[in-house]
Amino acid sequence: MKLMAAAFASATILMLTGPAQATGPVNTGHDVVELAPAGTATPGHAVYVALSQHIAPDWHTYWRNAGDSGEPPQIAWSLPKGWTAGSIIWPVPSKLPVGPLMNYGYEGSVLLPVALTPPAIAMPGSIAEIRAHVSLLVCSDICIPEQADLSLRLPVTARPHADAKWGSEVSKTVAHAPKTAALTAVMNRENGILKIAVTGPAVRSGDFSHAYFFPSQTGLIDHARPQILERGSKGLTLAIAPGLAFSAAHYPRSISGVLSLGTQSYEIVAHEGPLPRDARGSSGARDGNNLDTALSLGLLSAIAFAFLGGLILNLMPCVLPILSLKVLSFAGPKRGAQQIRVQSLSYLAGVLATFLALASLLLAAKAAGAEVGWGFQMQSPVVVAGLALLMLLVGLNLVGTFEAGLLFQRAGANVAAHSGATSAFLTGVLAVVVAAPCTAPFMASAVAYALVQNPLTIATIFTALGFGFAAPYVVFAFAPKLASRLPRPGVWMVTMKTALAFPMFATAGWLAWVLTLQAGTSALASLLGAGVILAFAAWSFGEAQRRSGRGARAFQIASLAALIATVILTMMGLRGAETDAFNPRDATVAAGLPQVPFSPQRLAELRARGKPVFVDFTAAWCITCQVNERIVLSRPTIARAFARAGAVYMVADWTRRDATIAHALAEQGRAGVPLYLVYGANGDRPVVLPQLLTEEIVSIAIRRATRA
Repeated sequence: MKLMAAAFASATILMLTGPAQATGPVNTGHDVVELAPAGTATPGHAVYVALSQHIAPDWHTYWRNAGDSGEPPQIAWSLPKGWTAGSIIWPVPSKLPVGPLMNYGYEGSVLLPVALTPPAIAMPGSIAEIRAHVSLLVCSDICIPEQADLSLRLPVTARPHADAKWGSEVSKTVAHAPKTAALTAVMNRENGILKIAVTGPAVRSGDFSHAYFFPSQTGLIDHARPQILERGSKGLTLAIAPGLAFSAAHYPRSISGVLSLGTQSYEIVAHEGPLPRDARGSSGARDGNNLDTALSLGLLSAIAFAFLGGLILNLMPCVLPILSLKVLSFAGPKRGAQQIRVQSLSYLAGVLATFLALASLLLAAKAAGAEVGWGFQMQSPVVVAGLALLMLLVGLNLVGTFEAGLLFQRAGANVAAHSGATSAFLTGVLAVVVAAPCTAPFMASAVAYALVQNPLTIATIFTALGFGFAAPYVVFAFAPKLASRLPRPGVWMVTMKTALAFPMFATAGWLAWVLTLQAGTSALASLLGAGVILAFAAWSFGEAQRRSGRGARAFQIASLAALIATVILTMMGLRGAETDAFNPRDATVAAGLPQVPFSPQRLAELRARGKPVFVDFTAAWCITCQVNERIVLSRPTIARAFARAGAVYMVADWTRRDATIAHALAEQGRAGVPLYLVYGANGDRPVVLPQLLTEEIVSIAIRRATRA
């Protein structure tokens, strides 16, 4: 009788209150969204309420791991007291190739269910006011962030009643979502290929020609490259190109995600271990496809990215200090077309040789177990001090303190004053050494890809990077019409040569500042002293050039002695100086934006507390980073935006070598800085901001993070 009474009461209440009532569908611009309940709520039991999306044709939104780019939808719930919301139940996504990239997401219509649980003391007959702020990134040829505020009046009844409009569709979506099953998954790396073997009743038989593994996080696999299926008697194995996370010394020991088999899909966690033989065999569904040939499709994309990245690198702030050397070489005496071509090819050779040398050193360091990344050479105080003194010497040469004559031409030290093949080659070397710490758009993906490949592939990608970097100079030299428009030599060249010394002096000063952050004030004092002695050596050498006989020899000896003293003083000042280094981030960003040093543990703690976190992967030697910090992040408007949002500014300073930061970069599929991540209050994945920031970009990202 009690059960019948309760049912009668529930039916009566439902008739009086009506079904769940939502605000009408909201058109965000390229997506029509609304809240879709599976039915009524009952005290203490979960009811599924889905975010319904009707996405415009040719547009898409994203899965929980968006792939190579994008951002998943985020829902910020406002629930009655005592109610709780679970995580989004994600249907299996579609693969969304965009040029050389691979994204994961949804097109057309999709439901994203979330379990909402009322408290056990919820009163049947009451109406629960459910509100949600939805943030979406909707993409086609461009990406547009869109938002909507949704609400739902959800009846509470003693027994559940399905929603007439949405009940069947939401229940079907939940039923078909990836589930855990009695599957055993193992992962291992063989010859640079990541293999995931899955065994169990669900994979013993069936047509698995469309088997695909969707990783739960980015950086675990190379999304754009194909996955090759092998069938065994008790399961299957997928051969996958690993992501940058596996290039680090402390690579992941397990990998999670969704195994889609066409009609069925499963949540799996593959732990490192030996692959079972009964999960391997013929290549079945992709018979005839050679693994190496299939995976090489990603190489073509990486080569294109490397070339574009090298080309764009010429426009990055890191390269600006060295551009004066290139400008001066163009303004030299008139030369024939053959001479110009020889110079351009020599410059190209210097660029290629240096890129390949840096790649070799980087790989050697990684093979030795070091956690390093692109720009690693600037983490060495010895390299920084040497470059500072070299820039000083080049500047002194440009202002006429000495002339690098025949002796220095043969030694290859005259990188600016003369126009021979040797100086063009060394200009290319110097340009790469100074520019390499920057990471241009497209370049980051290419370098990240290269670092997990075999030596031949690495050499190919870095060669493409070098060709891109040198392309403007080479094209100019091989275009007769452009070369004919060069101004004629004149007195103006002497003035320009002297003026171009000052970028060299500015670069030397910047490098001295970097050295101070790396090795402390004692190293800076030694460098300044060495600079004075080096200037004396340059002046003495210049005096020797202007004299003859014993006077010239005396100045030559003085110059050589001063040069030796410069080297000795510099090395003595750097010996053990790192222990004297002060906090690398002292006064880097204006007061008013408190900084928290980066650590994975601290980041996890802040996120657990629901704090939005802005993580700045930076370095003192990265000029792009410094430009962003001083022009954007130091602005009062940014400090106010952080304060309003209660957001935390976390700095991952890579000025000095740091294995933890190198590993964190690798997890994000990056090999260098800058990198800017914004973690929402409740979001699973960070939003990656562009390498060149604006106040608007940062403010919007922080504001959206508070609603995540």
